[in-house]
Amino acid sequence: MKHEPAADSPVASNFIRSIIEEDHRSGKWNGRVETRFPPEPNGYLHIGHAKSICLNFGIARDYHGKCHLRFDDTNPEKEEQEYVDSIIESVKWLGFDWGNCMHYASDYFDKLYQFAEYLITRDKAYVDSLTADEIRDFRGTLTESGRNSPYRDRSIEENLDLFRRMKAGEFPDGTHVLRAKIDMSAPNINLRDPVIYRIRRVWHHRTGDKWCIYPMYDYTHCISDSLEKITHSLCTLEFEDHRPLYDWTLDQLSDALPCHPQQIEFARLNLTYAVMSKRKLIDLVENHLVDGWDDPRMTTLAGLRRRGYTPQSIRLFAERIGISKADSWIDMGVLEDCLREDLNERAPRRVAVLDPLKVVIDNFPENAEEDCLAPNHPQKPEWGTRTLPLTKTVYIERNDFMETPSKGYFRLSPEKEVRLRYAYIIKCTGVIKDANGEIMEIHCTYDPDTRSGTAGAETRKVKGNIHWLSAEHAGKAEVRLYDRLFAHPYPDAGGRDYKEALNPDSKHIISALVESSLDQPQPEERFQFERHGYFIADSRDSMPGKPVFNRGVTLRDSWGKSGEVR
Repeated sequence: MKHEPAADSPVASNFIRSIIEEDHRSGKWNGRVETRFPPEPNGYLHIGHAKSICLNFGIARDYHGKCHLRFDDTNPEKEEQEYVDSIIESVKWLGFDWGNCMHYASDYFDKLYQFAEYLITRDKAYVDSLTADEIRDFRGTLTESGRNSPYRDRSIEENLDLFRRMKAGEFPDGTHVLRAKIDMSAPNINLRDPVIYRIRRVWHHRTGDKWCIYPMYDYTHCISDSLEKITHSLCTLEFEDHRPLYDWTLDQLSDALPCHPQQIEFARLNLTYAVMSKRKLIDLVENHLVDGWDDPRMTTLAGLRRRGYTPQSIRLFAERIGISKADSWIDMGVLEDCLREDLNERAPRRVAVLDPLKVVIDNFPENAEEDCLAPNHPQKPEWGTRTLPLTKTVYIERNDFMETPSKGYFRLSPEKEVRLRYAYIIKCTGVIKDANGEIMEIHCTYDPDTRSGTAGAETRKVKGNIHWLSAEHAGKAEVRLYDRLFAHPYPDAGGRDYKEALNPDSKHIISALVESSLDQPQPEERFQFERHGYFIADSRDSMPGKPVFNRGVTLRDSWGKSGEVR
């Protein structure tokens, strides 16, 4: 069957696409492509999962196939409906659709049990009564062969009886397990009679108390793939050593299963200034080192979304880093640049003054207002303009004034001129300080012949250009300045306690002034605050009249090559 890629399908650009193209040429799957994304619902998805989501759903889309969303819910001790809901929401938010192909491993519990009995009847599985520590000791090491369990030669009849009694709940947790009977001397430890069922009296979020035995992941996953008729089972490199067990299980059940999917491994995402272990992310949440799973400093998809990342920016990131067989590190700056690139196009511009300093324009008429026009996007004239009212008193950024300017400082200073962006040139004529010597107020004059957009503006040139807001028209907002959660690029490398690398300056909350139009932003509405970066209206805390904005990223990477905290 000749394969015709989707209209927007890229040329095969990685080894997985090359494998699929070869499968199409050989007719291996008769032109069919079905992939799956199989998360365990024991936490929120993170940016590493996004790489897998984009790969699996992207390949299915490009080859006119299907991608299944399947929840690996075989470990009810750690699984919750909250995590299921968050995973569904995150995959949808990224822009992917599984259609009618959403499954749970628990959908197959009855069949998985029947397949286990089938393995027992073929003398390919047995009930072992060793303790967990004894099983570990009998397994051997990478350099030493394992030893057979004394229970390995139980008869088929005894194994069936014990396994059925395990299912019936006759035995306490940990008393028995069901193991595949493969080869205790195999060089690959995963083939040394792996456990495929264990007793666990735990309430399951979907099946309740129906089961007191639960299948292991390695046993469940490959069978689920086959039952769903997956063609290409894509997983990260840590499962490469598990592939022989994947294939062995499917080979033993070949008479009862519809197909034998191909497992293909690719390198997981390693991102600097982040931890990718779900266990460590759970630790951060449970120990209140962050403000929940959706803390904007977290690299969970919920956290990135709340910080202001767009689905487009994350898909761009996944495309940019590519797919390979070799482990490598991706700098956090690549992810941040993808957000900058995306929001530079889609975010309207607004003015915010984060550290206000009062400026009085002495020769501006009392009680007068003058409307100054500012573009909503400098590269998109079709977006139109907005009005910034100019009054006698305005606020500028405190760091836009320096009483004793350093060399190369072109903003406001005594007897120096600067342009109020979109308005006029002003000149500092005086400084008012409090009893402690802190600058409280600046006095200036303005040149009425220098309004932006007029001939006077063209003839009078100044190097400095600063933003401002009218004291009478500015609104108040809470602004949260987020930075990288970790100050070290490899927070958990070499067995380091990653918590010691937490960045103490990763969050600052300030009261800022913003354009009055930002008083009631829509949830998740994004803006570029001129000169400050890209911000999003917080989806949880922002309310009409009390807006809260989170900074997603600065306008440019200010970490530099040193990796020092901004």
